[in-house]
Amino acid sequence: MRAARLVQIGKPLEGSEIPIPEISPSDILIRVAAAGICHSDEHYRAGVFKIDDLPVTLGHEVAGRVERVGEEVTNVSVGDRVCIHYLVHCGLCEFCARGLEQFCRTGQMIGKHRDGGYAEFIKVPARNAFALPDEISFEVAAIMMCSSATALHALNKARLKCGESVAIFGFGGLGFSALQLVRALDCGDIYVVEINRTKLESAKKLGAITIDANAGDPVEQIKNATRGKGVDVSVELIGSATTMQQAVQCLGTLGRAALVGLTTEQMSILPYPELINREAEIIGVSDHLATEIPMLIEFARDGKLRFPPDVLRSVDLDAGEINAALDQLQDSIDHVRTVIVPGE
Repeated sequence: MRAARLVQIGKPLEGSEIPIPEISPSDILIRVAAAGICHSDEHYRAGVFKIDDLPVTLGHEVAGRVERVGEEVTNVSVGDRVCIHYLVHCGLCEFCARGLEQFCRTGQMIGKHRDGGYAEFIKVPARNAFALPDEISFEVAAIMMCSSATALHALNKARLKCGESVAIFGFGGLGFSALQLVRALDCGDIYVVEINRTKLESAKKLGAITIDANAGDPVEQIKNATRGKGVDVSVELIGSATTMQQAVQCLGTLGRAALVGLTTEQMSILPYPELINREAEIIGVSDHLATEIPMLIEFARDGKLRFPPDVLRSVDLDAGEINAALDQLQDSIDHVRTVIVPGE
């Protein structure tokens, strides 16, 4: 089968012909219909976050049809449309027992620790597959498995309540999802902080109060817009020490900042004025949970979570096209997500 693989850190992905994976009795084989290109994949390629075992097929946002099932599998059948939870976990350790599989003692992330979806086929444990309703396209389902699922987990971790105000830093795939999910959860005012004017216009059309970070300090703009109160919840989705600091500084009394973006930079916080005096909180957000995916699917089925065609781009399962899409992620692209749609 064809695959686009990371062979050497800091080098472009390479197109390869590799065997179709053999499945165990508890596995399923999926014919990939769509695989999202995430900013994390660019980080892996660049070596920002270490991958120990190479080569590996990247791609953790995956949807497709079941091609083959192991003899112990009962939850899906050949031909079923599915989307894939990317955290492969043991189900037995203390974290799995608590439903916190992102901390599984032997956990693996597809597209990082094991081969992912930049290929014609992928194998995963059957319990990682979720039935995909016909109303949701494969392209949208793939994006939902990281961008939307992680955004929902961030809002859950931040304990967002009805009527609370929210500041969203970054309006890529995660931010686009977060804005719609916040609306679905009946919050108050929503502020979106961005530097890309095309994305700011998209956020405004979806009902957000836009904050152009090029026009001045986002914290001051949010404080002015809220008459000095600040927001109840902020969600940082960029992965920058600067925007993480701003996400904390824009909080009001009892505010919660959920930090999602990935960075190796240090962040500076003034403990008394920015945290203690307001009893504010900084919350780390790691991945998402399998138990959150059914709610996400229902939001998409009900039309509360949508990715219109004009916010997506598609490329073939071609290493050159995929590398070009990864290169673009180093800048501020106008569209929300690029999705690999393997041709025949």
